Amino acid sequence: MATFFRSANLASRVFDRQFLSPRPGATVNTVRQFYENLVPSYTICDIDCPDYSFRKFTDDGNYLVAFSRNHQDLIVYRPIWPTFSCNEPCDSHDLPPKAKKFDSFFKQLYSISLASSNEYICKDFFLYMECHQFGLFATSTAQSNDSSATEGAIHGVPSIEKITFYLVRLDDGAILDEKAFRNDFINLAHSIGAYLYEDLLCIVSLRYQTIHVLQIRDSGNLVEVRKIGAFCQEDDELFLHSHGQAARGVSFLPGIKQRLLSFIFRKTWNEESDQTLRVQHLKKKFYFHFQDYVDLIIWKVSRSTEQNLAFFAVYNMETTDIVSLYQNSSEELYSLFEYFYDHFHTNPQNSSHGNFISSHSNNVHALDQLRTIKNKANSTSQFVKKMMASLPYTCQSQSPSPYFDLSLFRYDEKLISAIDRHRHCTEHPIKFISVKQPNVVKFKIKPGSDSGASDSRAKRISSFLFHPFFPLALSIQQTYMQPTVVNLHFRR
Repeated sequence: MATFFRSANLASRVFDRQFLSPRPGATVNTVRQFYENLVPSYTICDIDCPDYSFRKFTDDGNYLVAFSRNHQDLIVYRPIWPTFSCNEPCDSHDLPPKAKKFDSFFKQLYSISLASSNEYICKDFFLYMECHQFGLFATSTAQSNDSSATEGAIHGVPSIEKITFYLVRLDDGAILDEKAFRNDFINLAHSIGAYLYEDLLCIVSLRYQTIHVLQIRDSGNLVEVRKIGAFCQEDDELFLHSHGQAARGVSFLPGIKQRLLSFIFRKTWNEESDQTLRVQHLKKKFYFHFQDYVDLIIWKVSRSTEQNLAFFAVYNMETTDIVSLYQNSSEELYSLFEYFYDHFHTNPQNSSHGNFISSHSNNVHALDQLRTIKNKANSTSQFVKKMMASLPYTCQSQSPSPYFDLSLFRYDEKLISAIDRHRHCTEHPIKFISVKQPNVVKFKIKPGSDSGASDSRAKRISSFLFHPFFPLALSIQQTYMQPTVVNLHFRR
């Protein structure tokens, strides 16, 4: 079969598409090759836009989510495309002033108040349920480091008086349900403290070392279906009370901690077959580190995976068993990470664009980059620990934009990448270079003012919001004690 799209000409590619069919299962990847020609070609610097904190595009491209600067209100936009006419050929003229405004590209759907006077919206937290177009947001009161000792709470973990999760229908802004946690601590930064998979939402209480599993019903209700922590089975608490253990004030380790200790004990026991040496082996490998194991805390979850400070535990919610345990320097875990990355970063099955995010398990160019970094590392052990520090992956933290597809474009990942994080600003534009034509720069993205007159001593950070399929992006530059500069990049 002839190779698709031999020509770099867009019209020629459209004609080729009429006569050639892609290999089975390769339709979407074939269509994405069109983006080599459909690139952002025009930039509106410092666009006239509202003074909001822009969060991200939803993965289906229908909404742009923003928050007010006082972190009280949620504002949702729908992307549109500007239309204008000229008396003369438009290519010879700059855009008219009206077309250079933010509302020429985005239509505000609504603005609703989520937070009360003493609460604030967490601007880094947002999860999206594409099948129902539900958005999950979080508000919280101020953090207190002088939290009083409470039964079941971990010593030294700060407390937040109230944390509230809101389920919002993004189509009309209706608040469908909410779930509040009081005198607790949940890490809301970059959505670290929660993971959404299909209709199940896992929320990690760091203060009480509990994983709350909620189901998002089609009706828009948040229903708690399980709590994993002090108890693992639904009837564990009932069993203890019926046997009078709780009444006599008997203290137990949390259920999930007991499961972990049992797994480590059995694993250590089976490592030595000789009965005489087994006792010494247990003393050295298990009992000597027993208190260290007891002091481990749950830090982050991903689907049914639990991460501790130095260990990764895979937990089966149905059987309540620890399936496996890895240290953060495990070569076996790194091998799984390298070859089965997409299983660590699972996207919903019905996601129309999220399933095509480049990774080193589905893209040979990404795998080459990873192995190059590994070969340059001074210590393999330190490299493995550095890679494992990102596990479990934060939910919905990568942009599905085709411009981050490493089989189409190369770019400096220190300056920009699909991962949703702030970056240090650079004085020079960020180049997106064709993979098939290594000497051809397809387009450039430059945050900040086009004048170039900026104080190089001032700390500047930038963030980038790419639409999942339109040739449209926002670059947002923030400089200390200066107004935010928003640039809009699109194909004219």
